[in-house]
Amino acid sequence: MTTTRPDAVISATALRTLLDSGADVVLLDIRRDADRGLRHEYEAGHLPGAHYVEHSTQLAGVRTPESGKNPLPTDDQIQAAVTGWGIHPSSTVVVYTRGAAPPATRAWWVLTWAGVPDVRYLDGGLDAWTAAGGELTTDEPAPGGGTFQVRTGSLPTIDADEAGALARSGLLLDARPREAYLGDAEQPGQGHIPGAVSVPYSDNLDEDGLLRNDESLRALYAGHGVDGIAPLGLYCGGGVGATTGILVLHRLGIPAALYPGSWTQWSADPTRPVATGTEPG
Repeated sequence: MTTTRPDAVISATALRTLLDSGADVVLLDIRRDADRGLRHEYEAGHLPGAHYVEHSTQLAGVRTPESGKNPLPTDDQIQAAVTGWGIHPSSTVVVYTRGAAPPATRAWWVLTWAGVPDVRYLDGGLDAWTAAGGELTTDEPAPGGGTFQVRTGSLPTIDADEAGALARSGLLLDARPREAYLGDAEQPGQGHIPGAVSVPYSDNLDEDGLLRNDESLRALYAGHGVDGIAPLGLYCGGGVGATTGILVLHRLGIPAALYPGSWTQWSADPTRPVATGTEPG
């Protein structure tokens, strides 16, 4: 039995209403790569009160040769971040980014995995906020004194062995762009986990970067064999893009596990099989 969870996503209009109500709202501006000058973009204008979040240091752990690109943060790491952002048990946490959805959906996933009870993805991100008449600021909030105590493990994960088995016994979705899934039989390390089905994370979005409506998304996943009953997992290149699909499925009431190591971990082990082409393999 599935249960719809509309609170996983918030529109820009609904966020403005929530802020106007005086609710305890913590805003997090998620940036993927500090080396590309994204801190400068944040400083140039962000939602009032939003904390700057650097994905690779706050939403991912230390990478090792065996971990994949974006391993999960440690309990201490995510606890320090939650405290610094001022998250309390009563807080509604809203995560957003500018541009592609995955950095923000990764933040939604990590915080929900850490047990934060009310985390919402701002549909359309910063651009949707300004389009709805929302203002931006260059002021930065002071570090908070959050009191929420994290409880990691609140969302399911699978490891490499479990992902390989799930591709055969249940359903494993590959959220990378289609070209990455197809791979090249002549190029070692390219392709997909044998048995995995291609559903690029971008298929969840419309041309404006907003999530497609629930009816369309249900049809998308039903067309790939998702029935809400069979065990389901998702992976991508480094454990980020797949969280967009998991967010959508969570909202639709369909549980799905994340393979955090994803393709960068799987393909780093030459003993693991690889399939190429259009068929799951």
